[in-house]
This record gives sequence, C-alpha cells and structure tokens, in this order.
Amino acid sequence: MSTNLWRLFLLLIALALTACTGAGGRLVKAENGIEVFDMTLDTGLDWARIKRPRQELWTIDGMPLNRFVVISGIKPNEHVFLLTRERARKPDGPWYRPGMRPDEIRDVVLDALREGGWSNVQSSNLRPANFGSVAGLRFDAVLTEKNGLIYKGTFGAAEHNGRLTQFFWMAPAEYYYDRDIVAVNKMIDSIRFVK
Repeated sequence: MSTNLWRLFLLLIALALTACTGAGGRLVKAENGIEVFDMTLDTGLDWARIKRPRQELWTIDGMPLNRFVVISGIKPNEHVFLLTRERARKPDGPWYRPGMRPDEIRDVVLDALREGGWSNVQSSNLRPANFGSVAGLRFDAVLTEKNGLIYKGTFGAAEHNGRLTQFFWMAPAEYYYDRDIVAVNKMIDSIRFVK
C-alpha cells in the first residue's frame, strides 16, 4: 500500500472513530483553565473529550492515533488503570500504595501497560514535576501495540489527598507523536491541582 493511500486509510479511520465519540463526548476548544476532576489545565489544541467516572479520555484524531488519558482518585490497593483491586493471590500487580517512590509509580504504570497487552515497553527521562503546589513526576515511554505499531508517550502522576492521579498522552511514533508533543508537553506542564 502506498504511503499516501495508507495515510488516507488512517485518516478515514480517524474520522470514523472521532464521529463515534459523539455519544458521551464533546468538543473541547483550545482554552485555559479547563477543569478535569480536581485539576485545571491549559491547552492550545482542540480535543474530543469523553468523561467517565474517575477517568477522562481525550483525542484529537481518534483513540488509535492519539489519546490523552486522566485517571483520578486511584485508591490504595487499586489498579493504576482502575481495573481491579489488589487480591491476596496477586500481591505484586500494578496496585497503587501511598508513599511510593517516583520510580515505583513509574514501574507500576509500565507493568499495567504490559498487562494490557503492550510490548517492548521502555521508559526514559524520569524526572520530578510540580503540578501547582503538588509534587509529582514525569517520564517518557516507547511501546508497541498488539498490531505492531510503535507508540511514544509522555506520562505524569502525583499523589494528592491520599490518592494517586495519573495522566498520559500517547500517539504513534510515526508522524502523530512529533506533530503534537510540544503542545501536549505545554498542556501537561500547565496542570494544577485546585481542590
């Protein structure tokens, strides 16, 4: 398949998926001070936004092509993607525990991605970050989807009021990641806990 035909195919899929987000989703225009759970953020991009309890999914071109995910209020012993709670027979799963070091939070997020079917998961650039007055962390990752497509992502997390909030953005390494990473990093850097 030629490159242009492939891009057209991806564009059509993206348009179809974006159209499907209408149920429960809405368009968020580029603006400052957008409320997301107990945080605010500024964005220079337009997004389709889907709200779920303790979770928001944002996309520009459709979930396979880019996604920004916020998972809020992860309780102690809860899966970092809100899938299940810790069980005695699986004590080493990707569970949140208060007081984890930044490298431990990174590692449980990476473990949860592997558990979700991602492969070749590698991280880099673990660093401290402040989200308003709340200290947190950031790191970057490269990972491969089940279909073999390579994604890049940037991740953040912070403990606030005894719970963990994590957020990440990922997109295919080819084209979509490079197109938006500068704007997405500005958006993540603008995150402030306000409640």
